[in-house]
Amino acid sequence: MKEFNLTQKMAAEFLGTLWLVFGGCGSAVLAAAFPQVGIGLLGVAFAFGLSVLTMAYAVGHVSGGHFNPAVTVGVFAGGRIPAKNILPYIVAQLAGGIVGAGILFLIASGKAGFDVSSGFASNGYAEHSPGGYTLIAALITEVVMTFFFLIVILGSTDERAPKGMAPIAIGLALTLIHLVSIPVTNTSVNPARSTGPALFVGGWAIKQLWLFWLAPIAGALLGGAAHRLLIVPETETAELKPALARTATP
Repeated sequence: MKEFNLTQKMAAEFLGTLWLVFGGCGSAVLAAAFPQVGIGLLGVAFAFGLSVLTMAYAVGHVSGGHFNPAVTVGVFAGGRIPAKNILPYIVAQLAGGIVGAGILFLIASGKAGFDVSSGFASNGYAEHSPGGYTLIAALITEVVMTFFFLIVILGSTDERAPKGMAPIAIGLALTLIHLVSIPVTNTSVNPARSTGPALFVGGWAIKQLWLFWLAPIAGALLGGAAHRLLIVPETETAELKPALARTATP
């Protein structure tokens, strides 16, 4: 079977991240509080999960379906991709997140009275946390949630896991993550998802953006390392090092 080239993989990551940001953040901005029939927190959580699930089936076979810089770093830590793919993937994901937020901004600004400074689904802590949670609470939440997200991703995509079920497990995991952490940070676990809306909000959202890069990447590195050290069989770990070294060679 012909291998997809890097450009195709980047295109898949771009489209997947665009859909994630537009679908997930769009549900929060446009539909969460719609009069009488608003979808609320539960609906927004499912929207994020469904966005990942659908694009994982659509283009996951092309790029691996990361749609998230933290996932790319964590998958590398888990020994699944070569280092040379990290930067191109992250560039494509950031571009997708920004374009997704841009499309959402164009739609949302079509309503009278729209004010991007009211939040635009941005992530925040302290006075910008939906529930008023502190920086430390936000940091712990994002690290722990991203850690377990990587455990689910790496476990469900293992060759010994049930075939074809990984997107469902990953989508439901992201839904659960949002159900727990929307009140704390508005849920990031994804630096590209955080960056897109923050660029349109500016001000406080940009100043607090550092946390939503640092914490998800730290959690993803821990999750990838934990999977590799504790879950991958010892014989497979020993075989992986020379194999990964070969794939990482230009």
